Parts: sequence; structure tokens; C-alpha cells
Amino acid sequence: MPPMKDARLGASTFFASALPHDICGSNGLPLTPNSIKILGRFQILKTVSHPRLCRYVDISRGKHERLIVVAEHYERSLEDFQRAGKPVSQDKVLQVAYEILEGLEFMNKHGMMHRALAPRNVLMDCRGNVKLAKFGLYHMTNHGADVDFPIGYPSYLAPEVIAKGPSRPSDCSHGELPRPSGPKVDVWSLGILLFELCVGRRLLQSFDISERLKFILTLGCMDDIVTVLAEEHGCLDVIKELPENVLTLLRKCLTFQPSRRPTPSELLKDPALQEVSHLYTPFRKPVSLFSSSLRCAYLELPEDISELCQDEGEEYLAERSIEEVYHLWCLAGGDLEKELTNKEIIQSKPPICTLPKLKDVTGEAYYPLLDDEQSSLPQSNSSSELSAAVALPLVIRERDTEYQLLRIVLFDRLLQAYPYKKNQVWKEARVDIPPLLRGLTWAALLGIEGDIQAKYDGIDKDTPIPTDRQIEVDIPRCHQYDELLSSPQGHMKFRRVLKAWVVSHPDLVYWQGLDSLCAPFLYLNFNNEALAYACMSAFIPKYLYNFFLKDNSHVIQEYLTVFSQMIAFHDPELSNHLNEIGFIPDLYAIPWFLTMFTHVFPLHKIFHLWDTLLLGNSSFPFCIGVAILQQLRDRLLANGFNECILLFSDLPEIDIERCVRESINLFCWTPKSATYRQHAQPPKVAGDNNGFGKTPSYYSSDYQDLPKTDLSREPLKLSELKAESSPRISAEDLIDLCELSGSGHCKAPTKKTKSSKPKILAVDIRSSEDFSRGHIPGSINIPYSTAFGPDGELVQCPATSTLQSFRGRVIVIVSHAVMRFAAHLVKVNYPRVCILDGGINKMKFTGLLTVPSPQI
Repeated sequence: MPPMKDARLGASTFFASALPHDICGSNGLPLTPNSIKILGRFQILKTVSHPRLCRYVDISRGKHERLIVVAEHYERSLEDFQRAGKPVSQDKVLQVAYEILEGLEFMNKHGMMHRALAPRNVLMDCRGNVKLAKFGLYHMTNHGADVDFPIGYPSYLAPEVIAKGPSRPSDCSHGELPRPSGPKVDVWSLGILLFELCVGRRLLQSFDISERLKFILTLGCMDDIVTVLAEEHGCLDVIKELPENVLTLLRKCLTFQPSRRPTPSELLKDPALQEVSHLYTPFRKPVSLFSSSLRCAYLELPEDISELCQDEGEEYLAERSIEEVYHLWCLAGGDLEKELTNKEIIQSKPPICTLPKLKDVTGEAYYPLLDDEQSSLPQSNSSSELSAAVALPLVIRERDTEYQLLRIVLFDRLLQAYPYKKNQVWKEARVDIPPLLRGLTWAALLGIEGDIQAKYDGIDKDTPIPTDRQIEVDIPRCHQYDELLSSPQGHMKFRRVLKAWVVSHPDLVYWQGLDSLCAPFLYLNFNNEALAYACMSAFIPKYLYNFFLKDNSHVIQEYLTVFSQMIAFHDPELSNHLNEIGFIPDLYAIPWFLTMFTHVFPLHKIFHLWDTLLLGNSSFPFCIGVAILQQLRDRLLANGFNECILLFSDLPEIDIERCVRESINLFCWTPKSATYRQHAQPPKVAGDNNGFGKTPSYYSSDYQDLPKTDLSREPLKLSELKAESSPRISAEDLIDLCELSGSGHCKAPTKKTKSSKPKILAVDIRSSEDFSRGHIPGSINIPYSTAFGPDGELVQCPATSTLQSFRGRVIVIVSHAVMRFAAHLVKVNYPRVCILDGGINKMKFTGLLTVPSPQI
């Protein structure tokens, strides 16, 4: 994204044509409003970047089909030359012609025409170079079909456009799209512009509209239109004094027959323009983050960073992209409709130096250090309170202008250095992710690399397949509250990305819900389908491995069983109640996990949820599910089966920030092996840790990725897994949690808990004799035969008193009858109860068992 430099932010507004309310489409759904269609088509314009074109930044939809477009803007235009009333020099005419044609040629390569060329839309930057404005109006309005006004200015429209007459929205109501203009219409408009520059006056302004159109159409009978125009406007002497090469250029532009008129690309080869072409460096498309081309990030900084900030009057914000500046302007309270209302004009040009709070940010903030030992908290000399902003709620941080500026600058530099700075991207993402760079950051967290566009282009997305019908049915129902995804362009991109995934994964099938799973990636990468596809393709095997098999029943059932065990592990009282009323996860949790909650929550909540989900491993969704249930805990405990069904049919409001916070806490308390699944993703190849390697415990890699040993968990049959209410943990997990190293005692690592008390307790339920022959250090002995009374209550003894003192910590049951003992503890609401996989036999060969010293 190029820096803003001397550009301003400009806004223009117009109305889309309204549709009748009593007409539905062929699918029986209401017609998509034209404003939403325009909003969808606009998105591709944000990706069109060229030195001769004003960047499009944003579009917003207001009431009554009003649309406000934000774009790069400059104060000067060709109208300034017209006001001067003097002919422009030959060199300036050729410069303007060449630069306009450069912009038109680039647009044509993207399938676009300007159709609104006029002096007011040919802007000039501080160096006097051309910047074409409003070049996307014709494209976004579907060649004018979605608005009630004509695209273009009659004085500059080509004869064939005038002859065709205006196209009305009613003409397209039956699916008949207007025939778009070709690139040659802009060449005629350019000819009129250049003619006016040469003679120093406006043309075709003295007639009324009907006379003007008649005059233009009579030009078809003339051999030399340039001479006729000069005679008509009394400037023949000026034209005769023009150099022959300029006259030739004008005659080529003002050729009446379109078949004989050159295109912008052909006109650039004119000898007159070739004389100035050496003054310009050919445009090269910037290298994208994910491509096969080498990138030069220019990340080197001088030893003394203050050398970059010596000019006290320098506007450092002008070095940032116009997209970033607009984003920060909105955070600072910018309101497009309010600006337009207050100024009573259609353009708003707030200079960047007036952005509140940002002009006080020191220059050092724009050049953050990327050393790994630097603090992850953003620092600013201008605000000692900025570091404390990290402790504020996320929604507040995302609206803090200065905080977002620093986070955007930092993440922009880190992403430019990706994948070299992958670990630091992870580190900073744990603090928060700036919304402006969320799409690229997610891609980095998912480990996307390489030439994704080439891979995406190589997938056949056009040949019909059986899944097409189901995709067509599902898309109109997916996140239709969102204007972007509900637009026709959104639907088209949905189809392409989903079909690309189906075609490129022949061993998997399309299941309902895949469209919801695609939605966050498509929204964040609307103009980069290849990146949306790549992110989705990396996300599914990590979190939903084999969920989309044709027969996925065994995968789903194992997943739901582990989830049931997680509910019992963290909240046995709730688990007992739900089991008693028969409200099992099969009734409500399948859409949760099949769509990773995208079917449950709106996009703005999914963004915050997935910011953390993408930092966790494949078992993190279990904790999110438990956290959701705990927010609804009181209502669930108070209701029966029917009420719970109704509750989940229209899920109440969920506090996502609280959900994320509690999910992390639940994950910290869950032993790694407790969520082991036989059907999870197989271990990654050596050296591919996908960025997990140097992260905290709750962001660690999957248990399946760890090397298998004799102490690892063994797979269970699904029937055996369902028979156990508590999860199993591996012997290696027990050793790790107890810090067993032959020291003869069991204690939790101080770094894992703020409490000095042990985090875990091993309960050996073998007989006293067996216990005395060898047991886990620090474990207590509660023989199963004497543990429970006739009513199922725990018999009081010193060992059970110890057990009660550990209530709330992880309790590991060791022996043979562990299932029944664990079930008893869960029944009396003991949380965090789990079973040692393989029992004491797994520990016999570790050399860690201890034998009591004989008493003397």
C-alpha cells in the first residue's frame, strides 16, 4: 500500500436506484437491493493500485439506498488550467495525454472503463502528475444499470454513447444487462480534454442539451473533426499553430467511428507520446505477501532510531497508507455522513494533520524495534498510559486511535518480515490483533506460505459438479445480515472458494455448514480469493480433521464424547443435570463444532473468538464449548429438557470476551492428553511446528504431535470411550504435572499456578497391601472397597479429608476399578477428575514408584 504523501481523503455520495418491494427473485427471496450490489462490486476497486489512479478506500451504505465512497483525493485538477483561460504548452499536453492513457490502459487490463472522464476527475498531485478519480463508478454501478443518473458528462461522452441514449434501471428489471462501453469511449473523452487544454477554453458549453447532442451527432459527416470543432468555437488559429504530432494525436482521439478509433494501449504507441515515454518508469505490481516472488521488506533500521525522526515538522502519518489513515480517522470519531452534512458538499478532504490525537505521536512509534527481547506491549513517549491500554477490554482497545496506530505499524513490519518473524507474530497476536490487518495475521498464524495464487488458479472452478446445487442453496442463507457477503459479488466468491475446496479435496465432501466456515476468511480476504481458500484449507485439517468425510459419524461421535467428558471434568454438577434430563451434546453441539461456532455467532464475535482459537490447538474448541455452557449455567440447571431445547434454538447473547477468557483458563486446567482423539490430525512432520514451538502452555501443540512413548495414551474403542464419564490422561502427563523426577514427592510447578498448593493429586484406590508395595510419590491411598458408604457418600477418613482439601484441583484416579470410582466422584460433583490410562502398570517401569520406609 503506497504512502499517503500529499493526498487527502475525499468522499462522494450518490443514490442507488430503488427496487419495488413486492417483487421476488426466481428463488422466492426478496431482490437484492442495488446498493448492496454496488457495495459488492466496489470491493475489487480497493485492489486496483496504479500511480495514475486515485486509490479507492471504502464504501458505506446509508438510508434510502445512499452510498458514500471514500477515495484518495487531491486539491488540483485540470479544471485549474481551464480557469486560467490560456492554452497549455505542448509538453504539458503530451504529459497529460501519456499519463491519462497509462491509467486507462491499466484499467482496461482489469476489464474496466472510466466512462466519466472530465476535467474535474483528472486530478493532479503535488508534482503535477495525473491521478484519475471516479474511474470505478461505471464498474460498481453495473455500467449504470443500478443508478437513476447517467454515468459520464455529455460534453465529453463519445458519439456512440450519445447515440445509444441513457440506460434506465427499468430496462434491466428482467435480467437484461446493459451492453457495456468499450475502452475506446474514453479515448474520445481524452481527445476533448486535450483539445480544451490546447485552446485554453471549455467546449460545447454554449448550447442547450438538445442542441449539443445534435452537434455531436453531425460530426459523423466530417472528415476532420478537430478543424470543425476549432471553427465552431472560434479557435482555428490556435489549432493551426499546434505541432503536427499533437494534431495527429488529437485526430486519432477524435475519430468518429469507433472501429477506426484506437484503444488506449494502441494510442500509447503514437510517435508523439513515445517522445515522452522515456520520462516514465514502467509500472510494476507490488509483490504480495504470499507469492513466489522475492520480497524486500526494507526492515533495517539505523543504530540510532532518532536519526529517522530529526525533522520536527515532518508528518510521519503521511508515510502510512491511505487505508491505514482512513481506518484511524474512523476510530478517532470520523463520520462520513456527518462531514458531508456539515460542509454541504459531496467531498470531504480532512488533511491528515488534523486527525485527533495522532499528531502528538512521536516519530519513533512509526519505526518499532522487532528484536525478540523487546516488550510485546506497545510503547509511546507521548503517552505513559498507552501500555496500560492492554489491560482494557478488547472492544475499547480496537477503538483507541493511538493504540491502533502503534499496533498497525508493528504488525505491518512483522508481516513484512514473515515467515522470518513468525514467532513474534504469534507473540504479539496473544496481546491482540489489529482489525485492519486481521486477514493477513490469521494467514500467518495458519502458516500460509508460497505462491497461493498459482495454486488457486490451477483449480478447476468452472466445470459443473454434483455439489453445485447444494452450494447454490446454502449460500443465500449464509450470514445474510452482512451487506458484503449478501451481495452478488459475495455470492459469486463464495461459490468459487467453496467449489475450489471441494474439487481440491476429493477424499472429502461438502457438508452443510462449510459455507459458514468459509465466511470469516472470505470477509477478511474479499479481494483475495486465493488467500481465503488457502486459510480455509489450512484451518479445516487443524481443527476439523476428517469432519467432512462422506461418513463422518465415527469422527463426530468421538468428538462429542470427548466434549461430554470435558463438561464432566470442568463442571460435574452441570454434566449430571444435563445427563439426567437427556440433553446430550448430540442435540446442540454438532453445529458448534462443524462450523467452529460460525453458525452460532455473528462475524464480529467470530473475529474475536478466532483471534484466540487460531493460537490454540485442536482441543481448544472443547473449552470454548464448555465456556458457553457455563455462561448459560444457571438457566440450564433450572430447566428441563424441553426448556433447554428452546433455549438453544435461539441462543441468548454470549459475552465473547468473557468466553475467550474462561476458555483459556479451562485450557490451562486441562491436561494435554485428556482431549486425545484417535481421529484427530496425524502428527506433523519433523520440524513443522506451525509456529507453536515457543508458545505458552495453553497455546502448545496438539498432544497427537508429541512423540509416542510407552507412557503415551492408548486409543480406545468408541464404545469404551463412551462408557467413561471422566477423561483419561497419560502417564507422561501425570509425571509432568507432578514433576516426578525421583525426588520422592509430588508437587506442581510454581510457574503453572499462583498457589503454593499442588495442582494435582494422585488417588490410588488399590488395597493397602498393594499400595505399600509401590506407589506414585505424593499419592494418597483410598481403597475402593472402603471408599463409599451405602448411600454413595465418601466415607470420612484422613485420606478422604485430603481428597476434599484438593477439591477443585486435578484428581487422577490410579488402579483398576477407576471408572466406577471416578463416576462416583463426578456424581458427588467433584470437578477435574480424570483417570490414569493404563493404571499403575504404566508406572512400574519408570523407576518413579516409591515404597514406604519400614517403621522402627
